[in-house]
Amino acid sequence: MKAPSELRVSKDRRLLTVTFPAHAPIELTTEMLRVLSPSAEVQGHSPEQRVTVPGKRNVAIARIEPVGNYAVRIVFDDGHDTGIFTWDYLHRLGHDGEALFAGYLAELSAKGLSRD
Repeated sequence: MKAPSELRVSKDRRLLTVTFPAHAPIELTTEMLRVLSPSAEVQGHSPEQRVTVPGKRNVAIARIEPVGNYAVRIVFDDGHDTGIFTWDYLHRLGHDGEALFAGYLAELSAKGLSRD
């Protein structure tokens, strides 16, 4: 996947709009980015180690840092900063994010956890 032509953080810092060349803009909520972070802290080193992260409904983006020419590091206002979001992963979230987030919500419910 080529680099996006634009990454735009909303004024309230809770929405990231990613525009890839020749594609419609993708809007990704900060909550989804945080709870589906590709970091080992969230994803673990195997599916069994994956963590369901509660309480992130109101998380915001503190800043975005470039990582080479293939990704960005999103620093969240809760201090989480270890996820490297590749262009491929951001594109995948744009297309599969709704289903992935629905799975996250089901995990929260099953574990008795809350988004707040």
